[in-house]
Amino acid sequence: MKFIIITHVIHIQDNNQYLGYGPYISEMNIWLKYVDEVKIVGSLIKKTPTVIDIAYKHQKIDFVSVPSFSFTSLKNNLISIFKLPIIFWRIFGAMKDADHIHLRCPGNIGLVGCIAQIFFPNKIKTAKYAGNWDPKSKQPWTYKLQKWILSNTFLTRNMQVLVYGNWENQSKNIKPFFTATYSESEKETFQKTGFEETIEFVFVGSLVAGKNPIYAVKLVEQLIKKGHNLVLNLYGEGIERSVLEQYIQENKLEKNIILHGNQDKETIKKAYKKSHFVLLPSKSEGWPKAVAEAMFWGCVPVATKVSCVPFMLDNGNRGVLLDMDLDKDVADMEEILANETAFFNKSRSATEWSQKYTTDVFESEINKLLGK
Repeated sequence: MKFIIITHVIHIQDNNQYLGYGPYISEMNIWLKYVDEVKIVGSLIKKTPTVIDIAYKHQKIDFVSVPSFSFTSLKNNLISIFKLPIIFWRIFGAMKDADHIHLRCPGNIGLVGCIAQIFFPNKIKTAKYAGNWDPKSKQPWTYKLQKWILSNTFLTRNMQVLVYGNWENQSKNIKPFFTATYSESEKETFQKTGFEETIEFVFVGSLVAGKNPIYAVKLVEQLIKKGHNLVLNLYGEGIERSVLEQYIQENKLEKNIILHGNQDKETIKKAYKKSHFVLLPSKSEGWPKAVAEAMFWGCVPVATKVSCVPFMLDNGNRGVLLDMDLDKDVADMEEILANETAFFNKSRSATEWSQKYTTDVFESEINKLLGK
């Protein structure tokens, strides 16, 4: 099978290997176990790999490089107009030779892929929409356009579209799906510690406005002021780091709030194991990987009511849903911090739910999609 991937993920070439964002590559490596040839259409940059970059695992990879583009300013709009024909024809040419077309959405390259796939109605196709599929959510027009094309069974034929969450009134090609990080063999018997000593919070994700790490910091700060012995460990990098560093310094929070930067999978796993809560005050999500991973290790998620998060948290039975009203969210957190029994019940429920979604189950579902 000739398998083609159309993706917005930025790639790095290191000798004869192609590397990219770890969680995405790990997922794609499961797909690639069952294909003979791989062609990847995406952007390639010159950069030294970091701890969060890993390599595709396949013996026969052909990489088709396309320029990245955006519609964020008048200048970028004009540049993109000249880039788009090149990108379209490279994607079109790759699709022409494919047995199976796989789109990664939402993203600008994915948008071009959505349009190009219309011309191949008879080819087998899948699309992974890794963003928020909620029809009522506010999203950029490019995201809405991708969702409309993918949902339109006249324009998009012979395709299964994998989305996070189970939404009403969807077209027949929309398939609720999930993602996974840990295998069946990684399950362990463990017990979280109580609140007698330090209560550990963890934030895992990019330090960008969309992930709202400053709200996580302010929430923990207010709980500290209420007399709770807390520590918040933040893992990730991004343009908001300097803002966070300044806030932590100005408010003398250095002992309680620690920025660790990007770390590898094992380090993050250890952080989840020792933490009581995982914080995700994000403005938008698809399937929040950090929440699902942390729940696997018994962390109680404290997250916003976006995308499929209410489903993941069973509307609060497996975690705490944030209202993004600091006073109210602090009061809700104080309630659970005053009730260890409630914490342990939520922790146990979170683990039981998350451990259903292993890479073994994920691989079985991918098998079905590829017809293996």
